Amino acid sequence: MLGRLSILASVKKSKHCFFKVVFFSSLAYVLAFFGTVHAGPVERMAEALRFETVSFQNPDKINYQAFADFLAFIEQTYPRVFSTLSAERFSDYSLLLTWRGSQPELAPVLLDAHYDVVPIEQGTLQDWLHPPFAGVVADGYLWGRGALDDKMAVITSLEALERLLAAGYTPERTLYFSMVHDEEIGGHQGAAVVASALHERGVKFAYMVGEGGIVLPDNPMLAGKSMALVGLAEKTYITLHLNASGEGGHSSIPPRNNAAVSLARAVTKIHDNPLPVKLVEPVTDMLRVMGPEVGGLTGWLMRNQWLGAIPIAHQMAGDRTNNALVRSTSAVTMLDSGVKENVVPQKAHAVVNMRLLPGDKVDEVVASIVELIDDENIVVKLDSWGQSPPVADLNGEGYARISEAAARVFPESLIVPGMLTATTDTRHYQLVADEVYRFRAYRVSMSDSRSIHATNERLATDSLLRAIDFTEQLVLAVAKP
Repeated sequence: MLGRLSILASVKKSKHCFFKVVFFSSLAYVLAFFGTVHAGPVERMAEALRFETVSFQNPDKINYQAFADFLAFIEQTYPRVFSTLSAERFSDYSLLLTWRGSQPELAPVLLDAHYDVVPIEQGTLQDWLHPPFAGVVADGYLWGRGALDDKMAVITSLEALERLLAAGYTPERTLYFSMVHDEEIGGHQGAAVVASALHERGVKFAYMVGEGGIVLPDNPMLAGKSMALVGLAEKTYITLHLNASGEGGHSSIPPRNNAAVSLARAVTKIHDNPLPVKLVEPVTDMLRVMGPEVGGLTGWLMRNQWLGAIPIAHQMAGDRTNNALVRSTSAVTMLDSGVKENVVPQKAHAVVNMRLLPGDKVDEVVASIVELIDDENIVVKLDSWGQSPPVADLNGEGYARISEAAARVFPESLIVPGMLTATTDTRHYQLVADEVYRFRAYRVSMSDSRSIHATNERLATDSLLRAIDFTEQLVLAVAKP
């Protein structure tokens, strides 16, 4: 009911609008009471998961018909949204919705999402409890690729907008909603094209809200208390291609200079020698906010980082998830060598994906990796997405508005600034938004969060419903002056 009460405070107080809001608020309450309102959004989300909108690294493998079908599905499913907001297509499959505000002089706000998903790793399909594109609802979960990353954001936005439009709400500030199709492969035809078009029109956002940041009920750093993590930054994405060369020949007369062995040594060095641990903004801000809640010596060290930075950072590095908050990471993700079991390969290739902390320079990190490998038979080539956006303002309006909405829907959670350890396409929006905030309102356990890009990706149905409530509250918060 929080969303309905907030609408009453936001709409113009005409008799017509007042009774319209009261009617829809009362109807939603009655339906929720009898347990029928939940079936609608859950099933619509399940249907969204059935579209195989997979972004393959090789564009020739992408089935764009699935993308077209998904867009047709949401247009048909959310008629108020598409009859009221203006809708534009970019690169055929990326969507930009514009909801004109009653005060056009106010700087607009952008809410960003994507609906493409990553492929299913070959050989893992049998490990899924439910097929990844079946849209199964079972055991209190929605199962499928994209449940967490990031179709949930698309559907919750549309559900919230449909509710607000049904209640007769009109924003004071103009709002934009981008729903792009290629975030998982860099966003060059989606976010980049949308941002460029907006820049040419002279659009400048007060701030934007994108992907990243979740509600964690069981973060080990905050035992016994839920945390709503609002991302102020994200890590920079680079990929290193290691190309090894050596002598080939028959395996019965093996050479000493074996390309596969040289490559194995190189990737083992990278894996066994992680980059240094350190605390950087906004992780430092996160710890200061958490310190009073943690209490004891650990909490004191969090608040007094002039003394506590080193021990706290090393403590965090001992946990897989928190380790990514305190160092630039590297992961060996692909290996390729050899054509036959009795032929010594002359070439071997490995891919190492890295995510760099804010402040770490790409060229300096690459130079350190080359020095670590120290092998003239290996050539390192760089594929970089460029530096990520700067750290957003903790004291800015965007953080305050997100926090306001989160406090309404997740009152049990401590709102904490943080950093997304992955990388998104928000770097493209630097043309039009100086401040980029990241938050997705799903409440998910640490174990469930690890299903992102992995087997058995899933979202709790009650988490979906609360996320819709949050998105409604977020729209109401950001749309006001």
